[in-house]
Amino acid sequence: MDYVSALVPPVVMAVLFTAVIVTMVKSQGGANKAKEDAVVDAALASAEHARQAGQDRPVS
Repeated sequence: MDYVSALVPPVVMAVLFTAVIVTMVKSQGGANKAKEDAVVDAALASAEHARQAGQDRPVS
């Protein structure tokens, strides 16, 4: 029975790793892709605007 207790953790980890990879692959694209892209674009635009606004301020 020692071999069973030695094999259980790697098998469980392999199953969980496979589930994570499958979930990641399934969540790519699809109906939410446009929403996710819009959120990223808004965040990048906001960061760019903040960076440009910081450059426009006079140095004291």
